[in-house]
Formats: sequence, C-alpha cells, structure tokens
Amino acid sequence: MTARAQGQAWALDAAIAQGGFDALHPQARGIMEEFGVDHTDFDKVFSQVRSGAMMPKAWADVAAQTERRAAHHQAGGFQHTAEGLYARAALLWGHANYTIRDVADPRKAAFRQRVNRCVDEAGVRRVRLPFGDGHLHGLLHLPAGPVRNAPAVILGPGMDMIKEDFIAIARKHYTSRGIVALSVDGPGQGETRETGVVLGLSTVEQALSRFVDFLSELDEVDPARIGMFGISMSGYWGHRLAATDRRLAALASFEGVTGDFTTIFERAQPSFKANFMAMAGYDDESAFDRELAAGLPLGDLVADVECPVLIGIGEFDELSRLDQVVESYEKIRAPKEIRVYENEFHPLGGVAGEVIGYAADWLSRALSGELAEPGRDARFYMRASGRVDTGSALPTWWSARD
Repeated sequence: MTARAQGQAWALDAAIAQGGFDALHPQARGIMEEFGVDHTDFDKVFSQVRSGAMMPKAWADVAAQTERRAAHHQAGGFQHTAEGLYARAALLWGHANYTIRDVADPRKAAFRQRVNRCVDEAGVRRVRLPFGDGHLHGLLHLPAGPVRNAPAVILGPGMDMIKEDFIAIARKHYTSRGIVALSVDGPGQGETRETGVVLGLSTVEQALSRFVDFLSELDEVDPARIGMFGISMSGYWGHRLAATDRRLAALASFEGVTGDFTTIFERAQPSFKANFMAMAGYDDESAFDRELAAGLPLGDLVADVECPVLIGIGEFDELSRLDQVVESYEKIRAPKEIRVYENEFHPLGGVAGEVIGYAADWLSRALSGELAEPGRDARFYMRASGRVDTGSALPTWWSARD
C-alpha cells in the first residue's frame, strides 16, 4: 500500500460513510447499473457500509440474497428469470471478491467459487488460456443460433472492474447485434490476478494479443474483424494493443488514461495507486515508481496505431487531464473520433447508457469497414443540454461566444 493510502485511509472511510459509492467514483451508479447492478443493490450494500473494511461483507450479503432468489426460480422451472438473477449474483459476488486486495485471503477464494458457479448457472462460457506461468481468464458470449465468421469484440474492464461486469452489456449490445464478445481479466485483474499473473509494462498487450489469438481460432469469428471496447485502464491498454498488434481492426476507448500518470497516482484518490501496485505485485512504492510507473505514459506510441479509434472522456475526468487526452489524440494518425462529455467525471455516469450503446454501434460500423476513410478526424463536445458542438471537442463555456 502507498504512503498516501495508509495516511488517508481514515478520510476515505469518512467519505464512504457520508457519500456511499459516490465517494469512490462520482456518479458511478449510472454505469454500474448498465453493468447489471440494480439500483436496489446499491441501497442494500451501502446501507451496511460505514468504512472500506465493511464492503466485502455487504456485497457478499446482497450477492447471497440474489443467488438464493435465482435458485428459487430455477427450481420452479423459470430458467430465463433464474439466469438473469444468476448473472446479477455473479456480478455482486465479483465485487465482494474485488474489495479484498490480498490474493491470499481465503475469502477471495470462497467468493471466486461463488462467482464461477453463478456464471455457469447463467449459461456463460468461461475461458482459460495458458499465459506465462499462469492463465488468462475470460467469458465468451456468443449470439444465438448458428454463427460463423462474425465480427468479435474484446470487452476490457477498468482497474476497478472485472470481466463479469460485462455480462449484461455483452448480451444487450453485442450478441444481440450478431457480434461475438469476449470479456476478459487481463494481467493483474480479477481471476487472472488470483491465479498469479501480474501486470507489467508490456504484459497486458501481450495478454490481449493472446485473446486475439483465441478469437481468431474460433469458427464463429472472422479474424479480420476483431475490435476492442476498453473502459478506463483498458481504454489505455487498448491503445497499446492497437499500436502493437495490427490484427486489431477497431478500438473504442472510454475514460482511458492516455496522458501522464501523475494525476491518477499522485493527485487522485490514493486507492487508485494502491490498487495498481497490487495488480502489478508491488509493495515497494519507490520501486513501483521507478520500474513501472515511469514507463506507463503512452507518449508517441499512439502514432503507431493504424485502426480506427474512438475516444470518449468526461470534461472533468478526475484521473486524466482533458488537455493531455486531447494532446494524445492529436498524435494518432489513424482515422479517429473524440467525444468530450460536458460536466462528466471519470465514470461517465450521467451518460452511461448513451456511451455504452454508442460504442457498440460505432464498433459494429467500424468492423464492417466504415469509418476508416484516411484523414477522418471527427470531434464532438457533448453538451449537458443535449446540444452537440461539432468540429471541436473542447469546452467553450469561458468564451463570450458560447
């Protein structure tokens, strides 16, 4: 754990007690509900939480309630209802698991068993791929009926997310469009971290390339039409994959940390850096800063991206400075698009349904060969009023011309 995280733990506990989930991620409930967490789940969980240490028990309690109800409907023969509740329970058990950082904690193993059992009951196929000395883990989501040579999308979770977060999104936005989806736990994330695979400067794009290998070998997938949707840190990792693996045909990156890492590691809530260190297997903050953090900024690497890119970011993203995101965008020479959402924070919670659906629409078109015209540079400032400024993604509220 970092020195700031240790010294400010009391402040985070106080903020959680007063502000609930918004103390961790402002307006995040909007996007969490898109992931499949019901609004009543939040009320049940955070009515029990007065400090960070209480979260695993609270998430587990609500997960158990949901799983018991799923079992009831399954026993009665109402399989569709049961599968929906099992998927929701898997998500809740996953967040109980995630809130425990120590991979040796026996509660993590117990919660993982519950997650996987609910995933199986929800009818989702689990994927396990050899990688180094461990394994990568994913969830494969297939469209209904016979499928061959379909487009496919890797769904990459953020640092504070897990592959199970994408079960509902995969069904609603991807398989419903005839797109194969693979939600993943990369190095340092979720089940992959639990089996010993930590992240490093290049391990994540290597792992993502391994997932591309897997999809390319499926009869259901057209290997020439594989894209990626990345949220937060997976938005960042998606840039690294696109710059190093020419097989990626399109990238939709939302909330990606594409500037320097000073904001997220030294100015934002200290738990972000502590979590990232745990994902990378570090307990020495100085060594982490020197050996890993210093090499994380993308810099000129994005100039190597050749596939179409979509970037979405909140105007007041607390983990990435808007000017740095735009500066990185300027370096991309591939067909590109950027949308800046007025008054939104990192989770884009106020526009969650819109951005999740738009990313799927955009990827569907991009993987069909559209949006790839040379020189494409589409910029939008998405105003809270519903109006859209085109030609520039920069806010102009300070100008008399606005």
